[in-house]
Amino acid sequence: EFGCRQEGSVDLSEEKGLEMRKWVLSGILAAEEMYLSHLEALLIPMKPLRAAATTSQPMLTIQQIETIFFKVPELHEIHKDFYDSLLPRAQDWSLQQCVGDLFQKLASQLGVYRAFVDNYKVAVETADKCCQANAQFAEISENLKVKSTKDSDSPSSKALLYKPVDRVTRSTLVLHDLLKHTPSSHPDYPLLQDALRISQNFLSSINEEITPRRQSMTVKKGENRQLLRDRFMVELVEGSRKLRHVFLFTDLLLCTKLKKQAAGKGQQYDCKWYIPLADLTFQTIEDCESTPIPLVQDEEIDAIKIKISQIKNEIQREKRTTKGPKVIERLKKKLSEQESLLLLMSPNIAFRVANRNGKGFTLLIPSDYERAEWREMICEQQKKCDFSLTSLELQMLTNSCVKLQTVHTIPMTMNKEDDESPGLYGFLNVIVHSASGLQQSLNLYCSLEVDSFGYFVNKAKTRVYRDSTEPNWNEEFEIELEGSQTLRLLCYEKCSNKPKQSKEDRELTDKIMAKGQIKLDPQTLQNKDWQRTAFTMNGVEVKLSMKYASREFSLKRTPSRKQSGVFGVKINVVTKRERSKVPLIVRQCVEEIEQRGLEEVGIYRVSGVATDIQALKSAFDFNNKDVSVMMRGMDVNAVAGTLKLYFRELPEPLFTDELYLNFAGGIALSDSVAKESCMVNLLLSLPEPNLVTFLFLLEHLKRVAENESINKMSLYNLATVFGPTLLRPSDKDSKISYSSQPISMNDSWSLEVMAQVQVLLYFLQLESIPLPDSKRQSLLFSTEV
Repeated sequence: EFGCRQEGSVDLSEEKGLEMRKWVLSGILAAEEMYLSHLEALLIPMKPLRAAATTSQPMLTIQQIETIFFKVPELHEIHKDFYDSLLPRAQDWSLQQCVGDLFQKLASQLGVYRAFVDNYKVAVETADKCCQANAQFAEISENLKVKSTKDSDSPSSKALLYKPVDRVTRSTLVLHDLLKHTPSSHPDYPLLQDALRISQNFLSSINEEITPRRQSMTVKKGENRQLLRDRFMVELVEGSRKLRHVFLFTDLLLCTKLKKQAAGKGQQYDCKWYIPLADLTFQTIEDCESTPIPLVQDEEIDAIKIKISQIKNEIQREKRTTKGPKVIERLKKKLSEQESLLLLMSPNIAFRVANRNGKGFTLLIPSDYERAEWREMICEQQKKCDFSLTSLELQMLTNSCVKLQTVHTIPMTMNKEDDESPGLYGFLNVIVHSASGLQQSLNLYCSLEVDSFGYFVNKAKTRVYRDSTEPNWNEEFEIELEGSQTLRLLCYEKCSNKPKQSKEDRELTDKIMAKGQIKLDPQTLQNKDWQRTAFTMNGVEVKLSMKYASREFSLKRTPSRKQSGVFGVKINVVTKRERSKVPLIVRQCVEEIEQRGLEEVGIYRVSGVATDIQALKSAFDFNNKDVSVMMRGMDVNAVAGTLKLYFRELPEPLFTDELYLNFAGGIALSDSVAKESCMVNLLLSLPEPNLVTFLFLLEHLKRVAENESINKMSLYNLATVFGPTLLRPSDKDSKISYSSQPISMNDSWSLEVMAQVQVLLYFLQLESIPLPDSKRQSLLFSTEV
């Protein structure tokens, strides 16, 4: 984590790391305290049970007591000793303070856990038997209470008996956390490393790792019956997602799956089904017994993206060292697995086809644009195809797919060579202006797609413009680019909504009037100005403007030069001037949104009109008395946009530059109790205006998410929108240096954004933030704004 340094000089990041050690330790102490209370709860009934065992009416025999409570007193003693030694050192903290010797001692006593784990199964079985045989013991077992307010539904003895098993796996995670924030030059480093080594050896002797068999995905090229297109797709089979490779030939659609490879054998496909194009029909939702598409949570998809970014970073690092190609091969294999997973989980747009007998198949595609292309190609071929295929020919055709295929690896990121353009990272602002050239009045809307992680996803959608041959949307969207190279636009006619229609099946009623795509050229977009452009498709012209801000540019927080306004002015200056606890702008925007925006679909995600937001911004800056009247007349998305803009333009993020790295470190802690202790303590150490404003906003965002069924904004979606806005650090504190490749592939950037999202999501999901009494007193009258 840290380079070596000259004695006597402490570099800034190292000092931050040492500071973080204190927070990590406070978390470890909280987790130990909780664990001790669990062990004590187990020990409470032990004494009376022992005493009863020697009487004429024993509840349990001495043997049974020994078995059930085997090694618990010893574990309690070890951890009590550890906790009692650690606490005074944490209280008397200095940057050079060492604790590694205590962890070493704890690690050397792990043998007690081996005995406990070996006996665990027998202990639980014995406890079960005794509960059945003895009602009194069953009652004691149920009544075991943990002396901790956290566990309201208190675990019974069986659950408590599991705690040490769980604890032993956590011990290595806790050491990892501590080591991560200890500079390698610190005297504690070798001690902690040694403790970690002992713990890991102990753990691996307990768990034999099971490595799943993995498949690789490589093939060669060649030619036969004409192949028009092939793609990895997902097939929906009885409600579950299956990865398929779909081939469109000049006369048939073939769906295959990769065979499991035998050692030394090349790659082979199995035919799952095929439909001659002459017999193929596109199903509508009415034609088929539609099974709902199982949706995957955004959180899961983002977790896979984080892994992909991390592996890519590792591959880049390995390329700079000389460890030989084996390591890189292994990493590439890992990458391929994660990308297959991403491809399997992401697509939600149904592409339904049926054969002559009406048997239907559902394929899932991430992008509506692509589905339209497949349909067009199939329709085009259907006009001119004749068909014959014997079973032997089918076998030969399936075998030839290995040579024919054009798409080799799962999605597109791996077959990009390093020197190829890695795409743009940053933000693209797009204004969809208007459309012309329509023959009749229609209800129209547009949607925008960009490629992200190798395939296209829908990023924005305009409102429906009703009954017009010349719709004027003039809507602005901010689209995040993750290595994107192309922008696509689809223009739809909104058809009457049919009942029972889910959002995935929109296409079955809405008709694509026009579609087109445009390469995102770094050279033209570099100059930070709006570029006007137009798509002409099927005689319809759609006009739009684009402006690109690279990551490091959009990250900059530029303090306002005037101190009179509210935008770009420090939050404590504003609250002092207004004699308020929460800036007026935050309060007024939140009130307005709570009045009429809680049921607005995509509130905070859908961009407001830029001119409205600018008008509100200047009204707030010039302290316009009529600002609330103004707000009432505006689209509620503009009010939401103004609030986001206020937080984005703060000269320092709400979570402060100073604590930013600590929050990012805290969210990565492995032990849930340690993490909560650390995160809550960090939050409470924010300056008061920041803390009160955050708590006020937090309650509001939770109320927004309560209406998720209507507004489609989950806690996770809100964290995605607000995380980078509330935590995005000033340049100097961002972990990444942007100078080397300003707009290129910056996976560490996306990792940083993911961390910001995770921090906010963590607080949104906490049931309540436990304020200590001193804070509660000072905040009591202030949060009720």
